[in-house]
Amino acid sequence: MPEGTPGPASATAADAVLVREFCDARWESEVLPLVERHIRIPAVSPAYDPDWEAGGHLDRAVDAAADWLRTVPLPGLHVEVLRAPGRTPLIFFEASGTAPGASSDAGFDPDAGPDSSAGPDPVTDVGSAPAVLFYGHLDKQPEGDGWTGGRTAWEPSFDGTRLYGRGGADDGYALPAAVTALRALAEQGAARPRCVGVFEAGEESGSPDLDHWFGQLAPRTGEVGLVVCLDSGAGDYERLWLVTSLRGACGGTLDVRVLGDGAHSGDAGGVVPSSFRVVRRLLDRLEDSATGALRPAALTCEIPESRRAQTREAARLLGAGVRGRYDWYEDTTPVTADPEELLLNRAWRPSLEITGADGLPPAASAGNVLRPHTRVKLSLRLPPAVDGAAAVAEIGRLLEADPPYGASVVFTPDRVLADGWQAPAELPWLSEALSAASRACFDGADVARIGQGGTIPLMGKLSRQFPQAQFLACGVLGPAANAHGPNESLHVPYARRLTASLSLTLNAYALHGGQGV
Repeated sequence: MPEGTPGPASATAADAVLVREFCDARWESEVLPLVERHIRIPAVSPAYDPDWEAGGHLDRAVDAAADWLRTVPLPGLHVEVLRAPGRTPLIFFEASGTAPGASSDAGFDPDAGPDSSAGPDPVTDVGSAPAVLFYGHLDKQPEGDGWTGGRTAWEPSFDGTRLYGRGGADDGYALPAAVTALRALAEQGAARPRCVGVFEAGEESGSPDLDHWFGQLAPRTGEVGLVVCLDSGAGDYERLWLVTSLRGACGGTLDVRVLGDGAHSGDAGGVVPSSFRVVRRLLDRLEDSATGALRPAALTCEIPESRRAQTREAARLLGAGVRGRYDWYEDTTPVTADPEELLLNRAWRPSLEITGADGLPPAASAGNVLRPHTRVKLSLRLPPAVDGAAAVAEIGRLLEADPPYGASVVFTPDRVLADGWQAPAELPWLSEALSAASRACFDGADVARIGQGGTIPLMGKLSRQFPQAQFLACGVLGPAANAHGPNESLHVPYARRLTASLSLTLNAYALHGGQGV
């Protein structure tokens, strides 16, 4: 039916077919063009762009999303952009809900925009019922290099299935998807909960301003019964995936210096220890170079049996797809052939990557010099239950103790530190709602659960702030999405189905009485 056509006489269960039709149509006409506009804005996160405030790209990205929001014909929608000097901007929206059996949204003018109706506001605010909190972000990783097929980070390219470009999948699609899910319920007069949305511009930098903004927003947010985060992943594109855990993150720079100046390698070699070899020895304290396993007990945790069971089922569903999501070069193989172990490694075990280095000239111009120093950038992912502060302290102690040959060894921790997270146990109504939504939107395929290796700093904070809430963490970062890397892409058919699944889950929450706890 056309948007704005009067729905049924009371707010009730949503028609899944109509929800899917509505979401598909809105993605075609509004959401996809909006995400394409977002991709064109080089809204690099402050950690990678010290001049972000003067450049104005984060403000442009936030304003573009807020301007669209202000045109959305959703009754009871209020939109605000929060700004303060030196802080990344944030979009906050509120959308009032309808109680089961309350008067529908019939009669509002779909062309009038938010906060408008053809008569008295038909939306029934659900009083003290806990709200749904949406979270997402509009900042991006740097463009990087290695883009292929004529693609670039800041110019969208759509091949009919995937939309390529930086920030489309991570996480520019999330705000319009969340609002479209609500609109699908308003369109047919189905029950929907009161919702608030928080979409920041600093997530890729560790969300440095969120505590400030949440302090201001707490009285307006109120009690929260369901947290929805769309900034995560999927095992494949064949079913709805619920993310049940995220790893934490820490890192720093390791700087080894053996000389004040470089020396002729023929004269100094065999006399002066190589700073690179010292780095290798120090890293051997941290990591078993034969297996990639990290040695310190402070970086590991027990894996709950419930998560092992979920991982076992995910491995059964995905099989070879666990390794198939990566662009392997020639004959390179994974660290193990067992898909269950690969999933556990990615979600519940620590890992180390060297993401940068200084003191090494380009290979083409490297002379016969024994270099005076080597500096490497360490990036570590930590299991969900590991304390990040304790982990980084142990890493520093381990690397700096008893330096080989008395070399100068300095470990400087990153300013950004994030703990991991795991979801609380699902209540029966949520498990049933997710299963029904997945079957309705993915041709009968049931919902599946998986742990993700990435980090969302806010999730742990929200768990502590709303300890009784249920959590719905999901996203579009499935096979070949390649977030943070070249050829980042949004699988649009999956995003459309995810939007419809979210809509049906929100409807179930409202019919449940808005009680996530």
